[in-house]
Amino acid sequence: MTAPGRRSSTFTRLLRHGFTDPSAAERLLDAVELAAVRDDPVLLEALGATADPDLALHGLVRLLEAQPDPTARRELLDTLIAAKPLRDRLLGVLGASEALADHLARHAGDWRALVTYEPRDLHRGVEDFERGLAEADDPVSLRVAYRRCLLSIAARDVCGTIDVAETAAELADLATATLRAALALAEAAAPEDAALCRLAVIAMGKCGGHELNYVSDVDVIFVGEAVEGADEPKALRAATALASHLMRICSETTVEGSIWPVDANLRPEGRNGPLVRTLSSHLAYYQRWAKTWEFQALLKARPVAGDPGLGAEYVAALQPLVWQAADRENFVPDVQKMRRRVVENIPAAEVDRQLKLGPGGLRDVEFAVQLLQLVHGRADTSLHSGTTLDALEALAAGGYVGRADAAQLDEAYRFLRSMEHRIQLHRLRRTHLVPEDEADLRRLGRSLGLRTDPVAGLLRAWKRHASVVRRLHEKLFYRPLLDAVAQLAPGEARLSAEAARERMVALGYADPAAALRHLEALASGVTRKAAIQRTLLPVLLGWFADSADPDAGLLNFRKVSDALGKTPWYLRLLRDEGAAAENLARVLSAGRLAPDLLMRAPEAVALLGDGNAGGLAPRGRAQLEQETLAAVRRADGAVQAVAAVRGVRRRELFRTAAADIVGSYGTEAQPVEADQGALVDRVGAAVSDLTAATLAGTLRAVVREGWGDTLPTRFAIIGMGRFGGHELGYGSDADVLFVHEPRDGADEREAADAANKVVSEMRRLLQVPSADPPLLIDADLRPEGKSGPLVRTLKSYEAYYRRWSLVWERHALLRAEFVAGDEDLGRRFIELVDPLRYPAGGLGDDAVREIRRLKARMESERLPRGADPKLHAKLGPGGLSDVEWTVQLMQLRHGHEEAGLRTTRTRAALAAACEAGLISAENATTLDEAWVLATRVRNAVMLVRGRAGDTFPTDPRELAAVGRYLGHGPGHAGDMLDEYRRTARRARAVVDELFYA
Repeated sequence: MTAPGRRSSTFTRLLRHGFTDPSAAERLLDAVELAAVRDDPVLLEALGATADPDLALHGLVRLLEAQPDPTARRELLDTLIAAKPLRDRLLGVLGASEALADHLARHAGDWRALVTYEPRDLHRGVEDFERGLAEADDPVSLRVAYRRCLLSIAARDVCGTIDVAETAAELADLATATLRAALALAEAAAPEDAALCRLAVIAMGKCGGHELNYVSDVDVIFVGEAVEGADEPKALRAATALASHLMRICSETTVEGSIWPVDANLRPEGRNGPLVRTLSSHLAYYQRWAKTWEFQALLKARPVAGDPGLGAEYVAALQPLVWQAADRENFVPDVQKMRRRVVENIPAAEVDRQLKLGPGGLRDVEFAVQLLQLVHGRADTSLHSGTTLDALEALAAGGYVGRADAAQLDEAYRFLRSMEHRIQLHRLRRTHLVPEDEADLRRLGRSLGLRTDPVAGLLRAWKRHASVVRRLHEKLFYRPLLDAVAQLAPGEARLSAEAARERMVALGYADPAAALRHLEALASGVTRKAAIQRTLLPVLLGWFADSADPDAGLLNFRKVSDALGKTPWYLRLLRDEGAAAENLARVLSAGRLAPDLLMRAPEAVALLGDGNAGGLAPRGRAQLEQETLAAVRRADGAVQAVAAVRGVRRRELFRTAAADIVGSYGTEAQPVEADQGALVDRVGAAVSDLTAATLAGTLRAVVREGWGDTLPTRFAIIGMGRFGGHELGYGSDADVLFVHEPRDGADEREAADAANKVVSEMRRLLQVPSADPPLLIDADLRPEGKSGPLVRTLKSYEAYYRRWSLVWERHALLRAEFVAGDEDLGRRFIELVDPLRYPAGGLGDDAVREIRRLKARMESERLPRGADPKLHAKLGPGGLSDVEWTVQLMQLRHGHEEAGLRTTRTRAALAAACEAGLISAENATTLDEAWVLATRVRNAVMLVRGRAGDTFPTDPRELAAVGRYLGHGPGHAGDMLDEYRRTARRARAVVDELFYA
């Protein structure tokens, strides 16, 4: 007797053998029916090997209880213990299928069907199953015989005697035998109908493909013909009656349940069409009315019951049409649309549990394989298989699918089908949803051989295989060559299918179907535009594929062509300007900013030529200012004038961005710019000059609108920050100070009001929503910051700086430079602040400590929450702020003595400091490289994303695009990040030595 509070040894053994409810299992083992074997270790070991030992033991007790007498019970137990094949099969079924356990409890002698263990029993075929069903003489006995045959398949399946493909084939063979038996019963019930017609049953879907599930609708099509001498309409009515009776025999629920539904909805016209048609009627429908998906369904058509001659005629007549389906207009998009529709119709609550229809599910594999079969099967009969795995093997053998891809798909498909089989086998219910209950998941995992941690192991394996299917399905299903092959008309001169295939099958295009639609739109027709684009596209595709986003490149090219395709100069530009086409391809596929700027005024594409029509060389400030002022003079009012000025700014931003992209990517005619610093300087200078010209034009427009030719006060704009330093990026604000000086005799109050109105109107007009990007004016670096007045007189600045100026204000003034307005006033402002920013005797120790304190505070407070400091190009260690503050500290300390340091430009000041011996050449190079790289990162982020940012993007495609801009090829984004960290780390070491020492 077991002591209170202690586990019995049996309880412990049951736990060890996988029982989840040992107490209940102990009670079952104590049942009188098991008295003779309860202590036999063989039984416990065998139960522990099943998917669900508790379920298996419960089913065994029920089976023993159902035996008619003690002799039968003894026979079962003796055979169970002595015969390992029966033991493994019977307990395996009882542990995997509650439904088959119910069947055995109702038909207690059917366990004997599992005793046989002969070689021919290992792989049973249609004839074997026909023998198993031969004695059935009504629908009820047919169900019993069917379940008995199903029992043998399930037993060999759960024991591993047959694999998942063989199981599916046997289930299809059993369905074939069942359809034949059901038809025989229907004919026996109505011999007069059978005498009038020939009826053939064509299996479709999984039954036709020899890959049926345990519980599935059996899809069929019926073909009928009148026997010789019979009236055709009467014969068709007879055939319809037989077909209907066959369907009821299989589908209706009896005391023994049903077998499975017979679904004839794949027939012509679906459920609205006649159940039975003649062969000629079928042929006429498919030749004239059938949709693409109906030919796809015919891939699996196979005669299985009824008149074998008629079935063979049906297949022979329709198979040629199947292999012509790929010639149909919009064939590939039609198939893709059907797959998308299937996914869209899945209830949202089921998508993540769908084994068959969801993304990465069985249907993805089947659709991809069928699409490839339909395209390539026209010329390769080895692909004419209705079985998914056989077709996949043939596709790999023919080179249509990579062998490694095919092997991974095969493994994933087998695993997913095994899951589906075991889920359905449990209760013999039609479902494709992965269960949520822990016990169900445990049983499912154990049934697939996962014993250590079956639930976690199952979920990991499922997600891994689904991920493989999802990835490879995209690769196969959208393979660009399909449309080229499908729509290639023999002998027709058009965009080379071979060229499109070679470039697009490399899978650089994330959405090849959309890309091919763009190609079709661009290259179709007999117009001059289409002819020129057919010549260009094979080359353009290669250039697009060399970017991180070829899809965007092709889409943007189509948009530009749609906008300008009828413009003669555009076609000439593409055809005759050597660099224009490649420049355009690079610009359109490098990110969002440049294409967005171009789409707002597509005629700017002329800038990409290498002749007199344009060119990408930046224009100087004087030239830009001349154009903006001329536009202001021509305009009717300030609003129209500033709109024209902003249009100039947009065009020139595009020119600058395009030149930057071409220089960073390189072209066949122009290699990648070796000097990355020169690229940064060109962008900074171009954007800064453009901003200055924009402000000059806007200032002129506002003054002219409100005061005519003369403002009552002189007015100047002082560039600050990156603007003053000629280092603006694409997304930078314009940091400025506004200074005015009343004219002789003008009222000071009136002059101040006028200056403030000018500033207010300038800011408003430069931010009015329009197709052109806004220019934000930031005056926060003015005395007293945001609390101080927007505009001051020169005398007010002088008084403030003499009395109140703080260290940070002197620091900020290092970047001050006149940019627009009254030049004399601007010069006098610079003369005013020079002693402040380049103080005689340099900085005192207190000022140096204050600057260091401000820098440390900025690092701790302004870095965005959650950002990785090591990858923050502005505020992170070794970033722009580190380098600039280090250089600026040297300017504040030594600018009075060293004339070279009196510059607003960071790189020029750094070079001067090196020449003056204030920093070693090695350290100067380290800081310069870090500053250039950080600036290029910020420029790249803006070019790629279309909005400013100081950190690397998290989106993989955007990160790859930044990498391409910075010179890192596909798959090397990690190298880019490592390079940035190394460069920044070295720069921070120099900053620590020079700034904080």
